[in-house]
Amino acid sequence: MSELGQLDERGRVRMVDVSSKEPTLREALARGRVSMRPETLELIRQGRVPKGDVLAVARLAGIMAAKRTPELIPLCHPIPLEAVEVELRPTEGGLEIEARVRARARTGVEMEALSAVAAAALAVYDMCKAVDREMTIGEIALWEKRGGRSGCGPCTGVPPW
Repeated sequence: MSELGQLDERGRVRMVDVSSKEPTLREALARGRVSMRPETLELIRQGRVPKGDVLAVARLAGIMAAKRTPELIPLCHPIPLEAVEVELRPTEGGLEIEARVRARARTGVEMEALSAVAAAALAVYDMCKAVDREMTIGEIALWEKRGGRSGCGPCTGVPPW
């Protein structure tokens, strides 16, 4: 159990001590999807969803989630984020969401990027659920991680879309 940094020598949960690490530039890229009916996607494109501008609200939800990740995920370190970019792109069958997060820190920003994608997807779902009960959220994955000791380039095992 000692191989997992979140466990102490007695197997109790703890926050990993990163105080001895030097701050370096960290970056993470995460992606996800919201699948929906073509009619719903067209409403989003035309800005005619009754609740308002879906893309703007989802982008803001993603940014806010990245900033508040330590409040959502118990063992995440609070990190002073330097940049959060959330993009939503129409694709065949729905929206692709991409979040890129950067910080100069002692630990990575993967959880912040993943939280941004998840929150943006949930915001899309919330805003469109009245017009499309068949939407699904899925394929949220870390695509890239840079900085630190183990983060160099693309991650493996991500969906091939």
